[in-house]
Amino acid sequence: MFKVPNALTVALELLRERQFKQFLKRCAGLIYERRITYGLRRDLQVAFVAPKAKIPITTRAFSEDDVGALFPEDRTILNRKETIEIATRHAHYKAGIDRCYVAVDQRSSQPCYFQWLMGPDQNAKIQAFFPKTWFPVLARNEALLENAYTPPAYRGNGIMPAAMAQIAERAAALQCRYVVTFVDSNNIPSLRGCEKAGFAPYLVRQEDRWLFGTLRFRTFLDLPDSVPGAIYA
Repeated sequence: MFKVPNALTVALELLRERQFKQFLKRCAGLIYERRITYGLRRDLQVAFVAPKAKIPITTRAFSEDDVGALFPEDRTILNRKETIEIATRHAHYKAGIDRCYVAVDQRSSQPCYFQWLMGPDQNAKIQAFFPKTWFPVLARNEALLENAYTPPAYRGNGIMPAAMAQIAERAAALQCRYVVTFVDSNNIPSLRGCEKAGFAPYLVRQEDRWLFGTLRFRTFLDLPDSVPGAIYA
C-alpha cells in the first residue's frame, strides 16, 4: 500500500516540474524496471594513498551535537530529492545502528560529510533495517559503508572520496580486512568517488520489478577481477 502512491506521487511531481523525459521514464518504471547496483570493495591490506579534499578535513565519530546540523528540523527549503535523502539517513540514525562517522571542515569545525561504517556485529540490524537481502550478510572480515551524505553547500570539494577513504580505514579496528559499499549503476559521480577512495567493483546486485515497483527478483552476481572502466563512463 506504500509503494503505489509514492511512485505515483513522484511521477506527478516530475510532470508538474515539466521534466517530461523523466516523467515518461518514471511511468515506464511503474510497469517494469531492472535496477543494477554495483558492489565495490577495498582491501585494507593493499597499500593505498588516500586522496585529499579541496578543503582541510578530519574525520571523527558522530556525536549528539551533530544531529541539529545534519538532520535539520526545518526542511521546507529543501527540494524533494534532498528531503528524501535526509529523511532516509535520519531513519538510519534513529534505528540505533552503530557506527556513524563525520567529516569536519577544519576551518569552521562544521560537519561536511557523514557515513555509516558497519561491521559484522551489526548484521542482524542491517538485515532488519534495510530491504530484505539488499546487502549480503557480512563475513567476519567484512565491513559495510552505507548512507553517505554531503550537504549541498560542501559539494564540489572532493570531500566524498577523501572522507570515505579515511572512514574505511577505521574498519581495521573492527578486525575487518575488506570494506564494501553499494552504488547504483546510474550514479556515475559516486562510482568515480568510490574508485578514488580505493574501491573496485566485485559484485552486481540485480533487481527486477513489475507493477508499481513490486520486487519480483533480486540476485547477486560475482564480477571478474578485472572489470572494464566503462561502468565509470
